[in-house]
Amino acid sequence: MHYIPNHFKTIGFFLLPYKIRLQFGSTLAKKSGNYWRFQDWYVVQAAIAYYTMKQLLERGEEMDQVLYIRMRQRVQVQDKRKLLIGDIARCVGPKDIVSQAESLPVYEISKADRNIIVIDLIMVIDVILRSMGSVELQAVGPNQTIIQVKPKQKKSNPLIFAVVWSLLFVGAGLTIMNFHEDVSMRAVHQKIYTILTGKLETKPLVLQIPYSIGLGLGMVLFFNHFFKKRFNEEPSPLEVEMFNYQQDLDHYVMVNENKESMVDLDDPDER
Repeated sequence: MHYIPNHFKTIGFFLLPYKIRLQFGSTLAKKSGNYWRFQDWYVVQAAIAYYTMKQLLERGEEMDQVLYIRMRQRVQVQDKRKLLIGDIARCVGPKDIVSQAESLPVYEISKADRNIIVIDLIMVIDVILRSMGSVELQAVGPNQTIIQVKPKQKKSNPLIFAVVWSLLFVGAGLTIMNFHEDVSMRAVHQKIYTILTGKLETKPLVLQIPYSIGLGLGMVLFFNHFFKKRFNEEPSPLEVEMFNYQQDLDHYVMVNENKESMVDLDDPDER
């Protein structure tokens, strides 16, 4: 006959619900000695199963209260107003918790803020914890959001548009002509025409005209734009350079405009 140690009996008994302890109380109270019989192992097994299930249910309830937050990279606003958490972050979780969290005000824009504001993730967490109590938060993605206050759009002036367009057109044309003059493009065309035809021509238009048309088409294909028309979804080299510039600018703003990342320890107002 197999026996179970006495301390298993004690642990298993007190892990059982109150009603089950009452049911088995009389039987367990009559047992004596330091060992249980083999059939008493089922009592311990039931207690362990109950305790495990209880822990899993409690763990599931805790996971149901998790709020996932992902800060947006950049937010643009046109007026001075209060910013809610739902404006600057994406929240995922139970519907009641998400709706309550997204409606919490996190910052109020004023004239002193000018046009660039950085909202740090720690500010959002502080607002949620102070308003909602013990909610488990999980941050995903960037830790800051850049708020860009846009001025009111003004109507474009046709005269300014015409002046800027003329300057760009003339400047681009002069750049191309100066490049061709530096590399002696006319002499190259003349030599190619002489090699192909055996004749000397000062203005080989049969080469210069296709070359000029191909130059324009090549620039259109290279920049992947013809006015507002795009040929495919691939970004143009200019767009890639602008994106890299914007990334560097955002990183600079996050470091220098973020009040949470820079503190002067000698200034008593900032400590």
